[in-house]
Amino acid sequence: MRRIDQKLAKTCSGNYEPRDFILTFAKDADLTRGCSATGRDGTGRLRPLRAYREDVRRVIESDLADIVLTSLSTAEVLAEEGVYSRASATPAVRLNDPTDSWRVRGGEYPMEPALPFRSSRLDAVKPVASLGLYIMTFCNEVGHDHAMLRAYNDFRDLAVKVGLRHFLQIADPQIGMDVEHEDYAAFRNDMLTRAMAGIARKERPVFVQVGYLGPAAMEELSGWDPERLVVGLTGCGRGTTRDCLERLVQAERYGARLGGFSRESFDCDDPVHLLRAMRRVIRDRMSSFEAVKAYHDDLRREGIKPLRPLQDDAELTVPLLKANEARAA
Repeated sequence: MRRIDQKLAKTCSGNYEPRDFILTFAKDADLTRGCSATGRDGTGRLRPLRAYREDVRRVIESDLADIVLTSLSTAEVLAEEGVYSRASATPAVRLNDPTDSWRVRGGEYPMEPALPFRSSRLDAVKPVASLGLYIMTFCNEVGHDHAMLRAYNDFRDLAVKVGLRHFLQIADPQIGMDVEHEDYAAFRNDMLTRAMAGIARKERPVFVQVGYLGPAAMEELSGWDPERLVVGLTGCGRGTTRDCLERLVQAERYGARLGGFSRESFDCDDPVHLLRAMRRVIRDRMSSFEAVKAYHDDLRREGIKPLRPLQDDAELTVPLLKANEARAA
C-alpha cells in the first residue's frame, strides 16, 4: 500500500492526525506554457526542459511530497530513469488541459471561457502512473458547465476501463464570476457535491482539491461526506510565502486534508525548502510567521538569495487571510 493510501484510509476512518496531511507538488507547466514554462537562466535565455525537470527530481528525492504531478512526457522520462522506483512519492500525471490553461506567449486563451480538452491518452498514462489529475471549471453558464461535466463523464468511462485512478480539481473561473464573493463559494460547493452524488464508488475521485474561499466554505465542503470524499487545497496563487503558509494553516484547520503546491502558480525561491516549511506548519504546528523565518534560514544556509526580504515575505497581504488569522491562531 502506498503512503497516500495509508493516509487517505486514516482520514476517511476519522483517525486523521497532522502527520497524515498529504502534500502534492505539481510540475506540469510544460503542458500549459510550452517553452516558457522552464523559466530563464542567468543570461535571460529560457532554460532547457532537462533543467526544468531537475526540480522534480530534487522534490522526489527529498521525500517531502506525497504526490508529484507532471506531464505525461516528463513522467515517462522519470520512469525510464527509475527515479520513482527509489522513492516513496506517488507519481501522477495531469490528465486534461482545458483551453483556459493554455498560457502560451502571445495567446489569449485564458480570457475566454474554458473548453474541455485532453492531450494525453489514458492507456499511455497507465504504464508510468496509476494516478492522475483531472480539472474542471464551473462558471454558471449552462453550455459551458454542461460541456465540462459531459467531458468528465466520458473521461471516467475510459479511466475505469484502463484502471486509472484520479483526483479532481475544481479550478476557480478566471472570467465572468467574482470568486471572492460568498455566493460563488456556495455555487462551487453545490456544483461539486451535486456532481459527486451521481458518481459510483468505482469511478469517484480519490480526493478533490479546491481553492480556499474562507473557513465557512471549507468547513461546509470538508464536512459534507468525510468518509467518502477527502477535500484538499489547490496551490497558492498569489502573495508572500507567509500568505502561502497561512492559507495552508487555515484550510487544514477547517477540514482540508491535503494541499498542493506548484511553482507555476506561486513563484518560490526553492521548492524543497518550501515543502519543508509546509510540513512545519501542519505536522509540527509551527505558526506561519515562524515558518517563514525558518524558511529564510534554510535559504541562507544553502546560499540561495530570496526573492523577497524576510520582512516583506513575512507579511500577510491577502485580505481573506488577514481577516481570518485570529480565528485560525
